Amino acid sequence: MAAVSLSVSTVKPLGERVFIKVSAAEEKTAGGLYLPDNAKEKPQVGEVVQVGPGKRNEDGTRQELEVKVGDKVLYSKYAGTD
Repeated sequence: MAAVSLSVSTVKPLGERVFIKVSAAEEKTAGGLYLPDNAKEKPQVGEVVQVGPGKRNEDGTRQELEVKVGDKVLYSKYAGTD
């Protein structure tokens, strides 16, 4: 199976979807201990990179999303598509 690399400039989300750049997982705890790879949690914070045009209302107009490019967002661990 071939690997596909996507550039942010070539991806355009549709509808009410957003494209999020995931923040790096923390490597060190508040107490100063370094975490091994298997102990790190999946990051839940990211930055909005692209925003779709929004949801269509019944009258055909678009309802804009509340988030804008550059916003920091918190999302569910198992939400979305990788």
